[in-house]
Amino acid sequence: MSQELLNKAVQASFRKDAPVFKVGDTVDVSVRIIEGDKERVQLFTGTVIRRSGAGVSENFTVRRIVNNEGVERSFPVHSPKIAGIKVVRGGKVRRAKLYFLRDRVGKATRLKEQKPKARGVEVPATAPQTAATPEPAEQKA
Repeated sequence: MSQELLNKAVQASFRKDAPVFKVGDTVDVSVRIIEGDKERVQLFTGTVIRRSGAGVSENFTVRRIVNNEGVERSFPVHSPKIAGIKVVRGGKVRRAKLYFLRDRVGKATRLKEQKPKARGVEVPATAPQTAATPEPAEQKA
């Protein structure tokens, strides 16, 4: 009985539009900020250096450089304070945690870009221009 109630409470906390992104991707995180009776959306853009947890407690950390100073911010994936997450650029990495980026500055923080098709994202292909192929002439017997 109590397990069923716990599962219902957890299911209600999940986001319906769960974002799909990986470690190494550059993302725009839109965060709702409430100041008094006003609400505004602030954009935080950076590279995802960590994802951890599972279910409702899943978190991710985004890192960016501001005024030659590294800034990291952690977000819960299923938080209602997150208005949206948009993947700007896919990164090609071979690690689960990119903590080595903390020691790098400037262009050394760049990651290789992963092609959209390799990430599982469908790329709208333009229809190839097919030339009208003439039918082969019938052979005389």
